Amino acid sequence: MLKQHLQFKLSQKLSPQQIQLMKLIQLPTQAFEQRLKQELEENPALEAGRVESENSDEEFQDSYETGSENEVIDTEDINIDEYLSDDEIPEYRTRSSNYGEENEKQIPYASGISFNQYLLSQLNTEYLDDEQWQIAEFLVGSVDESGYIRRPVPDILDDLAFTQNIFTDEQTILEVLKKVQQLDPPGVGARSLSECLLLQLDRKEATPAVQTARAILEKSFDHFTKKHYKKLMQRHDISEETLKEAIQEIEKLNPKPGGSYSGGTKIIEHVVPDFAIRIVDGELEMSLNGRNAPELHVSRGYSDMLAGYKSAKEKSRSQKDAVMFIKQKLDAAKWFIDAIKQRQQTLYTTMSAIMNYQEEYFLTGDERNLKPMILKDIADEIGMDVSTVSRVANSKYVDTPYGTKLIKEFFSESVKNVEGEDVSTREIKKILETVVSEENKRKPLTDDKLAGILKDQGYPIARRTVAKYREQLGIPVARLRKEI
Repeated sequence: MLKQHLQFKLSQKLSPQQIQLMKLIQLPTQAFEQRLKQELEENPALEAGRVESENSDEEFQDSYETGSENEVIDTEDINIDEYLSDDEIPEYRTRSSNYGEENEKQIPYASGISFNQYLLSQLNTEYLDDEQWQIAEFLVGSVDESGYIRRPVPDILDDLAFTQNIFTDEQTILEVLKKVQQLDPPGVGARSLSECLLLQLDRKEATPAVQTARAILEKSFDHFTKKHYKKLMQRHDISEETLKEAIQEIEKLNPKPGGSYSGGTKIIEHVVPDFAIRIVDGELEMSLNGRNAPELHVSRGYSDMLAGYKSAKEKSRSQKDAVMFIKQKLDAAKWFIDAIKQRQQTLYTTMSAIMNYQEEYFLTGDERNLKPMILKDIADEIGMDVSTVSRVANSKYVDTPYGTKLIKEFFSESVKNVEGEDVSTREIKKILETVVSEENKRKPLTDDKLAGILKDQGYPIARRTVAKYREQLGIPVARLRKEI
């Protein structure tokens, strides 16, 4: 039996233009510049720079909005979104910049060889037969960026047979591996941290401290990593001073030998602040990075072509197709200009609210003066959606008198102190960090003791909360902070 019924469903959908605007808001300065270049390249109706005359915009509006009474062009089917880019990386971003003077500002980088190529070049000085060379080449290709070969020898044996058609045995592989482990930097080709450190000790002069360090790594590596110093002294029958000297030798070693190689080409990305905050006569002043406020206008040539078509007496089908294309580009250009202005306003309004909310911090630079602040606080203040504030906070940086900061760092939850006041979790973390830095490293403070100290200072926080904050700060447990 069939039944009919009505079902009402309320849903909210964002238009393609709104989605594109949200994407523009989320972009930091450098990515925004790339997006702007992309739009200028794809839409010839959009131009950068000042307009030629003060009434250019008015003239454009007249030519764009005033049409022939006898000729009406239906543009409802025009999909402007086709001219608005999505998140895909355009091809031109993978090529060299072709924007005039900017080429002259690019820093030339010397080409270098890769880490693996550097290792292979050293193998040329070793005497290896054909099979050994192929195995060595395969082993070098298995070295990761940190300098380790993390695959078990049996797996390497199988790979050599299946992928390289080389049938050998584990003993031969281990013999070739020893030759690879003699390459520079010291410790390369190790299969574990302990082996990496031992390989480096092999190249040091065999002093008593080095010999003790070797014994510790070979026989008591687990006790060493867990800093069980008393057990180490008992097991190796050594004094505290001898143990200290051995540990100092180990601490000089490099746990990631591959990271020391600088022959490859590495481009360091520099953070470009989206805002700047300065203190002028005791007052805060905020500015938006000028690179976020480009001068854009609609092409006069395109608007002139549209005006020329409308004034023409005879209109062919090809002319109609051309003017529809022109209108598409003009509409897209106008929307993009409006979206850029809206982006600027959103960024400025959001950052101004954050600055005013955290005024005490920006005037002093003391993180203990950061007030508890969540996204909703700012969203309510400026009358925008929480997601919009999130897009600004998660991807933008601000240049302050105390350094360049990621905006989301100013947001934090609140915790009640003993007086019932709301304090920022950032304030508590700062105090926790200070207490740990000043502790006696021979007897580091446990999480229980840290919780007790915070409680004495007026912050009643549970031990598990202290542990969470400690982990967020990247501070290891007390046992691993111990020194002798």
